[in-house]
Amino acid sequence: MEQEIKKCLEVLRAGGVILYPTDTVWGIGCDASNPEAVEKVYAIKRRSDSKSLVLLASDIDMVAAHVEEIPEMALQLIEVNDKPMTLIYPKAFKPALAPAVVAEDGSVAFRIPKMDFCQKLAHRLRRPLVSTSANLSGAATPRTYSEISQEILSAVDYVVDPQWAIPGPGRASQIIKVEMDGRFKIIRA
Repeated sequence: MEQEIKKCLEVLRAGGVILYPTDTVWGIGCDASNPEAVEKVYAIKRRSDSKSLVLLASDIDMVAAHVEEIPEMALQLIEVNDKPMTLIYPKAFKPALAPAVVAEDGSVAFRIPKMDFCQKLAHRLRRPLVSTSANLSGAATPRTYSEISQEILSAVDYVVDPQWAIPGPGRASQIIKVEMDGRFKIIRA
């Protein structure tokens, strides 16, 4: 695993895009603070940059460094949830992130994966990772590495060895938008 993380870090720090396993599905990712790398991800997916992206953080401290405030409801959801969950926080700390990862309303989506590879990669990068499913926009999300299109495989700068993929649920995480006043809305169950 250490060699894979080192290679990913080289590519990410150089502004590249990686294809990597997450705790849900295979993801296309880059350094979430690098605007040019984020634009590459949108281009690879053929996705409009009006749709924001999910970010992976190594821990809640990394999330806290990139949002203005963490609602109490978010902490409660993190504490009780046992499956992959992405939380949309109301206000991103914009200077620390590429503009295209922040939604028009100023919110930002973070997930803290329960997978050593992703946690270690984000921790060692010291910045959040973009994590968007490894498919063209509008196409079905591949559930396994073997379902990823050749177009995606050819477009990224580095593909992590599939041996590091753990058998996850093969589907995207649930998404919950949290507000500072304790309200929340389930976007994707």
